[in-house]
Amino acid sequence: MEFTTIEYAVSGGVARITLNRPESANSMNKQMAHDLMMAAIACDEDPAVRAVLLTGAGKMFCAGGDLKSFHAKGDALPSEIKEMTVYLHGATSRFSRMNAPLIIAVNGTAAGAGMSLAVSGDLVYAARSAKFTMAYTAAGLSPDGSSTYFMPRLIGLRRTQELMLTNRVLSADEALEWGLINGVHEGDFLMSEAQTKAEQFAAGPTRSYGSVKKLLNESFANSLETQMELEARGITDAARSRDGKVGIDAFVNKRTPDFTGE
Repeated sequence: MEFTTIEYAVSGGVARITLNRPESANSMNKQMAHDLMMAAIACDEDPAVRAVLLTGAGKMFCAGGDLKSFHAKGDALPSEIKEMTVYLHGATSRFSRMNAPLIIAVNGTAAGAGMSLAVSGDLVYAARSAKFTMAYTAAGLSPDGSSTYFMPRLIGLRRTQELMLTNRVLSADEALEWGLINGVHEGDFLMSEAQTKAEQFAAGPTRSYGSVKKLLNESFANSLETQMELEARGITDAARSRDGKVGIDAFVNKRTPDFTGE
């Protein structure tokens, strides 16, 4: 599969996706949104992909929407954005619902749609130099890319309101303190740490990870009893799986399990 705005490669069970428009600060246009959606579908459909690592090329993670291309569309912009969000939201939906964990390495500033994408990962690590800002209202726009779903769940409504209404800029350390990300690393070590985590996931019980993701995605919408029923069904399915049987046997016999994602 060939892409024009991202790089995509699979090795050792890890799919690595790199936003690759460094000359435009990896800003999001319709083509990049489409490429991301197709990459997400590829990850979701390929059983060889057991973890996904997403980052940006150059000094920026993603500066948000490509406002220069937006401006050039003139009166056709609303239709352009409507199509673009179909692709971007399709990508986020599939990344969130696939079994493979999504690790995001925020190598630089994440603004607008870039911040929305950054915080949607299952685990998110940032370079210490990274900055986070919503930025939408500064251009007279409103958020997209899932941030109004994930951010209130991650950091609460009040802090989300502050970030989205004031466009406050968070440092990587502040984003960690607020609970938006999982860790901060010096720039030289960010990718090696994220790659190590992705490789650990790629050697793990992929279907079990998928069950965790599904349960957490649904937890805010369900009653206690509904959520516990889903938990019961999830752990039963896991116990029935090849990795569930191997994991239990390995624990009992004090050896390292050989998970295959099945």
